Amino acid sequence: MLVLKRRVGETVMIGDNIQIQILGIEGDQIKLGFIAPKEIQILRQELYQGIVEENKSAKEQSGQLQQEELLDLLKNFKV
Repeated sequence: MLVLKRRVGETVMIGDNIQIQILGIEGDQIKLGFIAPKEIQILRQELYQGIVEENKSAKEQSGQLQQEELLDLLKNFKV
């Protein structure tokens, strides 16, 4: 992990087109501003993890449905 110290108003660049600026510090929270291309999704980690878990669950359910559908097709298959 790269660790940087920045002051309010200073900026960090990620690549050529993602800019993160320290907007303020309030107690134990830091307010960040992001400038990035619209195709770059910026999410809080807890929200990102929730989406990943939902996608895993949906994929598992989809896989189970396909397996059940295949079993149903095989049951109805007549030679």
